[in-house]
Amino acid sequence: MKVLLDIKDSKALHLLEVLKELPYVKTKQLTDSKAQLMSEIREAVEEMKLIRAGKKQARDAEDFLNGL
Repeated sequence: MKVLLDIKDSKALHLLEVLKELPYVKTKQLTDSKAQLMSEIREAVEEMKLIRAGKKQARDAEDFLNGL
């Protein structure tokens, strides 16, 4: 199982120390840019779920590209 945690910087080092001591837990720190990318992807997936459920209106791709 993989778990993503969002922890205050002041508390993160202590928790990482505890987790590293557990032989069955592997830790890997993410860079700020990777964490932001993951957050944006998660938001995009949630938005797609809302669109498919009919709770949000989709934008036309041509209108989107013209807006760039």
